[in-house]
Amino acid sequence: MKKPIPTIRDVAAAAGVSTATISKFINGTQRFSPAVEARITEVIGQLGYRSNPLAQSMITGKTKTVGLSVLDITNPHFTSIVKGANRVAQEHGYTVLLVDTEENPGRERALLEALSRRVDGLIIFSRMPDAELEWLAGLDKPLVFFGRLPRLTLPTVASDDHRGAYMMTRHLVTLGHKRFAYMGFSKSRRDEERMGGVRECLAAHGLALAVYDTVSPSAQEGERLCAEMMLGAEHPDALVCYNDLMALGFMKAAQTLGFRIPADISVAGVDNIVYGNYTSPPLTTVDLHSERMGVAAMEKLLDTIAGRPTEPFTLIEPQLILRGSTTNRN
Repeated sequence: MKKPIPTIRDVAAAAGVSTATISKFINGTQRFSPAVEARITEVIGQLGYRSNPLAQSMITGKTKTVGLSVLDITNPHFTSIVKGANRVAQEHGYTVLLVDTEENPGRERALLEALSRRVDGLIIFSRMPDAELEWLAGLDKPLVFFGRLPRLTLPTVASDDHRGAYMMTRHLVTLGHKRFAYMGFSKSRRDEERMGGVRECLAAHGLALAVYDTVSPSAQEGERLCAEMMLGAEHPDALVCYNDLMALGFMKAAQTLGFRIPADISVAGVDNIVYGNYTSPPLTTVDLHSERMGVAAMEKLLDTIAGRPTEPFTLIEPQLILRGSTTNRN
């Protein structure tokens, strides 16, 4: 005969406490004496009791689930963000529902609205212009946004993209580079900050900048633009890319065309993805601490859900990672 499934009443009776006490203990809404908590834990183990998430959700109005939207899960930068966020969520008993918007602003709103109906809060990366994001406030859910939002007052976590790009450019200027190019992705709000950092540094040193735009922040685009950049009358001697993927694609194509890196051109990226350390030569880059961004965003969201005070804006400082794809031209 099949053994009956234990209920919360069975646990309460065996532990000698009320069902309300068991419910508060399981949901983590109240602490009890060490002796009571130890007795409840022992009884739960003996009976093999498992809480019903759906029933808990109906009682508390909480799903213990949070949503996280990223732009491209195949990009290691976003994979690291998810890793950091998921670790914090698990430590607090939450499950993460992940949505990949695939760099498609047209799909974002429908996906986020659907996701918001199933979670207690959302962490959002978006390609939509700021003017098109005001509807987020109407979701009536705790939200955390990645990146700066001049028009909205949502809690945010951002990397200092301008400073990171400035630091990298200043390093290349110090190494004696004179002819600079930037490979960007103008559809991203972060591109403006990164290119702005490059321009500001070069302007301070009286140096010009050639800008090449891409249709996606991918290795394929870096590869595609390489010939246009390198086969002209005078190619740049330093290239700063919007991200590491573009830089890696460019390096592959440049080497195929017979150019030497960094002897013919120094190449630098942004993100410090793991693949950059395994290329030949290894890629110089800016570490935005992607995993730390995920941790900070999830901590901020869970604090908001719990009604705890949290800083409205968290800025993650960048770090230069100097490797073999750049050289001294002095």
